[in-house]
Amino acid sequence: MTDRIVILGAGMAGLGAAHRLRAEHPEGPALDVKLVDKKTYPGGHAASFRRATPAGDFIFDDGPHISFTRDPRIQALFADNVDGAFEALHTRVDNLWQGFRIKHPAICNLHGLPTSLVVEILRDFVDSRQSARGDGDAPAPADYEQWLIAAYGRTFAETFPTVYGRKYHTAPARAMTTDWLGPRLYRPDLEEVLRGALEPETPDVHYVSHFRYPTRGGFEAFLRPFVEASTLELGREIVGIDPGRRRLSFADGELRSYDRLISSLPLPVLIQLIDGAPRDIREAADRLACTSCVLVDLAVDREDVSDTHWTYFYDEDLIFTRVSFPHLLSPHNAPAGTSTIQAEIYYSDKYRPLGTTAEGTSPEDHIEPTIRDLRKAGVLRDDDRILLRHAGLIPWANIIFDQDRPAALEPIFGYLEELGIATAGRYGRWGYHWTDESFKSGEEAAQQILDRL
Repeated sequence: MTDRIVILGAGMAGLGAAHRLRAEHPEGPALDVKLVDKKTYPGGHAASFRRATPAGDFIFDDGPHISFTRDPRIQALFADNVDGAFEALHTRVDNLWQGFRIKHPAICNLHGLPTSLVVEILRDFVDSRQSARGDGDAPAPADYEQWLIAAYGRTFAETFPTVYGRKYHTAPARAMTTDWLGPRLYRPDLEEVLRGALEPETPDVHYVSHFRYPTRGGFEAFLRPFVEASTLELGREIVGIDPGRRRLSFADGELRSYDRLISSLPLPVLIQLIDGAPRDIREAADRLACTSCVLVDLAVDREDVSDTHWTYFYDEDLIFTRVSFPHLLSPHNAPAGTSTIQAEIYYSDKYRPLGTTAEGTSPEDHIEPTIRDLRKAGVLRDDDRILLRHAGLIPWANIIFDQDRPAALEPIFGYLEELGIATAGRYGRWGYHWTDESFKSGEEAAQQILDRL
């Protein structure tokens, strides 16, 4: 008997699940596996788009994507998928604050900032370390704000990561937990901070030191063989899930039975689709918060707009939070003599809804303010010729790790486990998943299904 397995979502996690299921039965149809996605293209947030202009074709990813996994198995998988044709790059990242451009992480690269600010940062940093040593029984920080002050001292915390966090997460630091941090915020020792304040050159300590990117086709190229090996149904929207009858309802009226279900859909969407989901589960899903992101893609008739792969922007009067430069990832992402820019602008329904700022509600409303602020920041010149302008909205961007999240997730996962629905990916697990982690989380969800067969 063939087990009918449906995977909701054909992004990184869904493709990881399908890959694992194929590996279990590579020779035959013991498993009937279908990936269903309401988008008309596969890849989810790992998709890439070719934009044609009179100057030539430009490739942009659906948000900045690179592969910096240290897992040898995933490295080998991705490398095989592009027949070894990838760029191996040393990461270059910097920060812009009030006209000062400094290497990342900022706490280790204070040299060149105003002397009065550096002195205050150093004083507070030393005080925070002395306080930590003098009070070994102090409770763990209750929120992200407390963690930042304890880690870096108040002056640095309030000048840099607190401001950036408001732009990126949209939530205030005191509303957030600390269980998402991992290696993302570097914690230097005093000597590193002092050397970075006194010397212009410092060691590279960013958690992404090197990365890979396909030579041709954008980040999506890493996934194409997974896509080609899968049975895909694109442009198919699910409007209902009946877990009792194990049946899916499609927007076109089709009803389809399944034996096993894996979902990489955002949890609030998944719970809304389930027939008879209890009120407390729906309310828990409603408490989960996530950012949306307006992406503004630009192409410029100059190849030297930046020498870094991406830049963090701390000034709140600049519309964007982070800006990346896709042409530096591969020489085939843009025609010779040109540059590409991708700016990220974040919103969230819970903390900073789209439409509550002066830019308006349409992604296109953000194009001219982005160009204006890129000029203000010195990325663009007044005489630069813009070859391409494009804006789009990513409705599900980054998970907001606020104080409501842990209590909301526990009953949701318990309920889905009772229904036998396995979840995967950043939005299915509601976690801070990088691309390789999303892929592996799909494999893990598939293994849960295999264990039940």
